[in-house]
Amino acid sequence: MSLNRLDHLGAPVLEAIDRYHEMGTLAFAPPGHKQARGADPAVRKVLGDAVFKSDVPVSGGLDDRRASGGVLHRAEQLMADAVHADHALFTSCGSSLAVKAAMLTVAGPHDTLLIGRDAHESAVAGLIVSGIQPVWVEPQWDERLRISYPPSPAAYEAAFERHPDARGALVTSPTAYGACAALDEIARVCHRHGAPLIVDEAWGAHLPFHPDLPSWAMDAGADLAFTSIHKMGSGLEQGSVCHLRSGLVDPAVLRSRADLLGTTSPSVLIYAGLDGWRRQMVLYGRELLGEALRLAHEVRGEIDRIEGLHVYGGAELTGPGRGADFDPLPVVVDVSGLGTTGYRAADWLHGHRSIDVHMSDHRRIGAQLTYADSRATTAPLLDALRELAEHADEVADARLADVPGPAELRMEQVCPPRDAFFAAFEDVPVGEAAGRVAAEMITPHPPGVPVVLPGERLTEPVLTYLTSGGSAGMHIRDAADIRLRTVRVRA
Repeated sequence: MSLNRLDHLGAPVLEAIDRYHEMGTLAFAPPGHKQARGADPAVRKVLGDAVFKSDVPVSGGLDDRRASGGVLHRAEQLMADAVHADHALFTSCGSSLAVKAAMLTVAGPHDTLLIGRDAHESAVAGLIVSGIQPVWVEPQWDERLRISYPPSPAAYEAAFERHPDARGALVTSPTAYGACAALDEIARVCHRHGAPLIVDEAWGAHLPFHPDLPSWAMDAGADLAFTSIHKMGSGLEQGSVCHLRSGLVDPAVLRSRADLLGTTSPSVLIYAGLDGWRRQMVLYGRELLGEALRLAHEVRGEIDRIEGLHVYGGAELTGPGRGADFDPLPVVVDVSGLGTTGYRAADWLHGHRSIDVHMSDHRRIGAQLTYADSRATTAPLLDALRELAEHADEVADARLADVPGPAELRMEQVCPPRDAFFAAFEDVPVGEAAGRVAAEMITPHPPGVPVVLPGERLTEPVLTYLTSGGSAGMHIRDAADIRLRTVRVRA
């Protein structure tokens, strides 16, 4: 399908909402707030009536009861055209739904899927829901920086050779640190084996819209990719798009799998954000992202001149054994030169300067820049980081996490995640958990990559890492006991 540029001047979802307002429709159907009239006054005061007045159903609101106007379909067609995909599917349930739908489109219960072990917890949830059997592909590891990168093409090739029945592969790129996989090479590996490639590109929604950014999944030959528009775009939280290239994947199957998992009452507000963002990017994306890249270059240089801080750049994040490319907009700052952790630095910035960073780990913080930023927003960030460095004594001597290397971090997968998750379980003291089989995920946030999967046999180094990380400030939100006094294991 080919649309001309003028078509992108329109925004079908936004225009339909506008028509709904103009018609003054009197609805005797959900939502029950009835255009804000029934909403709590305190809620209306905080959120404003505009939110409620645009909160209409897709059928019988955005469109007629049979969706004969094709409003959502036209918006998805425009999105696909904008990013060089054959099909696009909107979801108001985030990329957490998109990854599950994509996995179930490629594989079914008891089928094998190759998955990078740095996959997000939502992919593991997909395994638990679906019964797909994972074959884990090891990420690349940087011992000096103690950071992982997406698995190499050679690692996927080796996994296919060991498991020729694998139905496809899943890779995460970019990572939360901005490192990108060699997607074109991984796609060629998959296609040589007649299998589709799924790319979790939740952090890469902006990539198609500027030539100086890394190549995005569809351009690199991937078959399925999904992006979180709220992360690096201007959509609302939970706005995600699944993109598809025709050939190895049936778009009707993707839609049916998404319907199986998604809500029957999607948020038109989220759809409107997706629709408007697409138009914004097609018309102005190159200019907006060009300015963001120039700003990121300046900010990176300024931070690197602050004593005790160091910004990771392409020289460190790319090359043999590392990423194939990197996105400079996630500004990753190593704070270990201040004698502290990213956890403590993030807390100091929040508590003392009301600055929130998007990521913190045992030695780094991540300051995400987008085209919404300007010198008016980066100046306070730089001032706060300078002040942090000046007050290094306040954050120094922090408790440190005992981070193991990849050999100690990886544990034996005794049984599939689904089997362990639904098995009979017991909660045991963390000091007694080594040797037991985990019945839960344990995931530091962000970036949301599980350290422990259901079905893995727990080891002392991993438990020490998690408990020391918890003492240092690591945030774990999915364990039954988030303070990790106990661990849930198979009975």
